[in-house]
Amino acid sequence: MKIYTRTGDKGTTGLFGGPRVSKDHTRIEAYGTVDELNATIGLVRATLSSPSRVEYGGQHTGEGAPTPGDGANPSEAKLDAWLERLQHELFDLGADLATPLSAKVQIFRVVTESVDRLESDIDSFEEDLDPLKAFILPGGSAPAAHLHAARTVCRRAERRVITLAGEEEINQTCVVYLNRLSDALFSAARWINRALGHADYLWMPGSAGPAGGTEAAE
Repeated sequence: MKIYTRTGDKGTTGLFGGPRVSKDHTRIEAYGTVDELNATIGLVRATLSSPSRVEYGGQHTGEGAPTPGDGANPSEAKLDAWLERLQHELFDLGADLATPLSAKVQIFRVVTESVDRLESDIDSFEEDLDPLKAFILPGGSAPAAHLHAARTVCRRAERRVITLAGEEEINQTCVVYLNRLSDALFSAARWINRALGHADYLWMPGSAGPAGGTEAAE
């Protein structure tokens, strides 16, 4: 199977079970941004020094990552397994968005159980964290910084899907999933920072003003 088909050389692409549309169509923009999010999560995984190195079997959750090998960081292995699950779920989400509800094809649609599982993941991460009482600056460890970047792409994907939902009928669970996923990525960023010994850096309003330094915010 060749990678190039030349069928999109005139700026159109085919929806799964649907018509051909312009490559800048709202639906393409929506699932294209989900694809960008998936790639960004791949970057997060690439920063981990202790990946899980096991095949995804559909059973990994934020609480149940595989046991890492000798010398591996268990927190990074746990995060890697969770992120692998997310990448599979985002492919499902992209396929859902790429397939009009009117299409006469059978595909997997995003379901509320996936949202419930994300909520359980968030609760698991938050159990290990101090309550958040202020906004924090994105950053810290490399995995956390990339997780924050993924979070912002997730929010953009959510906006694109909401725009699509205003134009066409879609599976509304896609919107809910992305909304919950951005929260999960935020919690995961704080969690891996803590696991790797990095403290949260709190936002200090006005600290970069004319007075300069942190004294102005004290």
